[in-house]
Amino acid sequence: MPSLTPVERTLRARLAAHTLHAKGRTNTVPAREAFDQRFYDQALADDPALDGQDLEKRAGHYRSAYFARLALKSARARRKVAS
Repeated sequence: MPSLTPVERTLRARLAAHTLHAKGRTNTVPAREAFDQRFYDQALADDPALDGQDLEKRAGHYRSAYFARLALKSARARRKVAS
């Protein structure tokens, strides 16, 4: 089999990704679950008695804080590059 050009490899990978998603499958579920679990773990570390909606709410706040922290770091980095 002849080797593929970089463009052909990109197109083949894009085709495979679209086919996978068209079938309703992804391979990122375990990673997303592990990522979300960290926020539940943080909430439970503060209050081990949390459950149900209270746990969901607290974990959601930790998740929002995580992304707000990323946005702040990004803004600072962009400002540093711009100056």
